[in-house]
Amino acid sequence: MTQAIEGYLFYEIAALLVLAAGVGFLGLMLRQPLIVSFIAVGIIAGPSVLDIARSDQQIDLLAELGIAVLLFLVGLKLDFQLVRTLGPVALVTGLGQVAFTTVFGFLIGLALGLDARTALYVAIALTFSSTIIIVKLLSDKREIDSLHGRIALGFLIVQDIVVVIAMIVLSAIGVGGGDDAGFGDVVLVLGYGLAMLGFVALFIRYVANPLVERLSRAPELLVSFAIGWAALLAAVGHYLGFGKELGGLLAGVSLASTPFREAIAARLSSLRDFLLLFFFIALGASLDLSVLGASVGPAIVLSLFVLIGNPLIVLAIMGAMGYRKRTGFLAGLTVAQISEFSLIFMAMGLAIGHVADEALGLVTLVGLVTIAVSTYMITYSHWLYDRFEPVLGIFERRLVDTPREDAPEKLRAHDVILFGLGRYGMGIAAALKQEGWNILGVDFSPDAVRAARAEGFDVVFGDATDPDFLSHLPLGRAKWLVMAVPEHDTGLTHDDPRFSLLRTMRDLGYRGKIAVAAHRAPTAETLAANRADLVLMPYRDAAYAAARLIVTASEAPPDLAEDGSGQKDLIS
Repeated sequence: MTQAIEGYLFYEIAALLVLAAGVGFLGLMLRQPLIVSFIAVGIIAGPSVLDIARSDQQIDLLAELGIAVLLFLVGLKLDFQLVRTLGPVALVTGLGQVAFTTVFGFLIGLALGLDARTALYVAIALTFSSTIIIVKLLSDKREIDSLHGRIALGFLIVQDIVVVIAMIVLSAIGVGGGDDAGFGDVVLVLGYGLAMLGFVALFIRYVANPLVERLSRAPELLVSFAIGWAALLAAVGHYLGFGKELGGLLAGVSLASTPFREAIAARLSSLRDFLLLFFFIALGASLDLSVLGASVGPAIVLSLFVLIGNPLIVLAIMGAMGYRKRTGFLAGLTVAQISEFSLIFMAMGLAIGHVADEALGLVTLVGLVTIAVSTYMITYSHWLYDRFEPVLGIFERRLVDTPREDAPEKLRAHDVILFGLGRYGMGIAAALKQEGWNILGVDFSPDAVRAARAEGFDVVFGDATDPDFLSHLPLGRAKWLVMAVPEHDTGLTHDDPRFSLLRTMRDLGYRGKIAVAAHRAPTAETLAANRADLVLMPYRDAAYAAARLIVTASEAPPDLAEDGSGQKDLIS
């Protein structure tokens, strides 16, 4: 009997994987986002259609592990300096959006005929945005490290904290403890959270670097440790009451300061994508289509509220804080959907007896619509910005000396404007500075900006893929624009070539020379075809320079060859 059950489970998983591959391929041929395809797989495999996905516990286990790994990888991208830098905008935007959606969602619910308690539940459910879906989409677009991506991640974390607190209070009420006990549980969990943060801080300070350095000698062990560490802190977080998601995120943060975080992230990315497939299958399979019919009208109204109202409030708040309209628009699109936690929150209310099945069906339908539509909104965010840009000026304030995004129109002229202040970019800047050239650096990383300023360079903090930001740079007297950024940041991989930095600069009337870095020959050819004056290939150029040094050292007198002074001719 046990063997038969195990065999059936294997057949079920195999069927789900084949179905996912087939539907995903069809969606790819139709140019549809894979997330929508995978949710469709869940609906097809769920009880409303084929009823294949019956092993709920096993699928949920894989989904939860995928969530833990995803948030772990997100945490790897964070450090305390980033959190501190983006803390104000994350807190104000996150709480502002939650307050706006709750108040107006409640009023809309009352207008739709819902009773006060149900309207309040629905309004709170509409405030939660899906961190998992947004991070996946931004990661696929390689925008998770962009300025708007980091800001979005910041206020999504604030939302996650709010939803955790809401669920803690709701759980306490469900147990029958009353409001006072619920408040006590909130305080207790916050205390656990602070203790967890203290533990992570001590781990970062004393344990992380030496431990990971030893584990890195065996790459397979490093991967196993990373998965185990993410699962452990996710389990601890769940046990203490503040959620697997925040536990997995803290696990990633605890290793973010180690020099091996990129290696860990690279090795776990494929596993993350595989496990998240089961999350989307579980999400689609949980949608009960039988209770959705009567809720179509109210669901459309609430869906439009989430799809339009949430991005607008984020855009307005960020504009008031001094961010440019493009940054606010792109960040705002990330909250144009509700979360899987919204369904969980409503299910908890149903279990307590506060809401009826119809309310859960209503929020479920809103979730299906907003998740599907917002996926396209985020995927084609740059195209949407081009269409709405003329009317977005009302959301932008030009603040002098704003710490959020510098006002580059106030900057003096420079010989070179250098995009990208990583190791390669800073190396170029240092060499040109020795030649007497005046350099202006541009980067969206607070750490890179701070380090470059400490070296005495003029730097602006902003998103180099923002055409509006670029239009205010002091281009008039710059001899060179040097783009020492990764290939995807040049915009050349975008479907619309207008997002290419090269073409944007030419369209802005820049008549100087442009040098762009590339790592692959096809990319170099594309850059040259787009009127780059000089294509820098770091590995090739370094190899040629090394060969020149070897030849010079071979031909030079012994004393000159020994002290390596031939390097002084490298720039020339």
